[in-house]
Amino acid sequence: MAFGSVIERNVTRPLMRLVTMGGAPIMQQLHLEERLLRRTSDNWCIVNDGTAPPTIVMGVSGKVSELVEIQPVLRDHVPVIRRFSGGGTVIVDQGTVFVTFICNKTAVDGLQPFPRDIMSWTGQLYGKVFRGFGEFHLRENDYAFSHRKFGGNAQSITKDRWVHHTSFLWDYDYMPSRSVFTEGIIGSLGDHFTVQRTELETVLSEDDEFVPSTKLLSPQDLQDIMSSKESLTVQRVQGWPRS
Repeated sequence: MAFGSVIERNVTRPLMRLVTMGGAPIMQQLHLEERLLRRTSDNWCIVNDGTAPPTIVMGVSGKVSELVEIQPVLRDHVPVIRRFSGGGTVIVDQGTVFVTFICNKTAVDGLQPFPRDIMSWTGQLYGKVFRGFGEFHLRENDYAFSHRKFGGNAQSITKDRWVHHTSFLWDYDYMPSRSVFTEGIIGSLGDHFTVQRTELETVLSEDDEFVPSTKLLSPQDLQDIMSSKESLTVQRVQGWPRS
């Protein structure tokens, strides 16, 4: 399904505010995204070029005991974050480029605010961005060059707005430079929006009333989860029938 048309390019397009960051901590980025989703009515595109330190980021419903090797995480002091959106678990670092779209449900003409429809739209948008750099495909819920996945996605859809964020692995021979990639996103968004660069400082405001749901799991949280898992394992072993 194609969104928009040549005729629609001549009418007033909605505003998309673009914020670019370089190496912002992923926790700061997620808190910013959640606040912009829930406390503003603007459309946003956020690009963050890498993050440090290496961090495990889980979806809101992910189970730590099933998705994280807790002992080595505690030993190596790897941060574990549970974000506000759905999706799977990723490890992000300085080799990851993040792109997030936060939009009103009526922002893109013809786009229904459902996960597959949003994926289809972003797939078309990134198909244009990566044209000439590789055999780009949308494969179910991920982006791939040929059969190799290089972009994982997560979404959150509220009553009037939605967020779609992607973590791109950048260690591929056929990836464009990061500056070319950002310009490609601006150009592709220009089919649907009037893109306006916005300084990060203007959106980093204090909002004491807003409490983000994205959470850094403490070492004690992880210890408790590991202890609970070990206790459950012992109960199951003790409950096995004896011969």
